[in-house]
Amino acid sequence: MILQDGDNYRVQGRITIDNARALLADGLRQFSKDGLVVDLSQLEDVDSSAVSLLLEWLREAQRNQRKLRFANLPDNLKSLATLYGVLDLIQPTEAS
Repeated sequence: MILQDGDNYRVQGRITIDNARALLADGLRQFSKDGLVVDLSQLEDVDSSAVSLLLEWLREAQRNQRKLRFANLPDNLKSLATLYGVLDLIQPTEAS
C-alpha cells in the first residue's frame, strides 16, 4: 500500500512477487511530481522483486525528467540491493 503525505509517500506492508506489479502501477500513477521522497521504513517484508520495483520507479522518473528518492530502506532491502550491486542506483537518503 502506498500512502501520500504532501510530496512524501510511504510504502507499507510487503513488496513481494505477489504484489509488485500492482505496486508498480500504483506508484507510476501516484509519483507524477518532481522531487518526491518515498519512505520505505514501514515495509514488513521484501523479496528481490522489491529491488526491481524501485529501479523501475526510478527509470520512469528519469524518463519523465523527475527526481525520485527513497528514504529509510530496511536492512533486508539494503542487503538485497547490495547483493545485486544496485544500492548506489537506489541512492537511499535520510528522511525526517
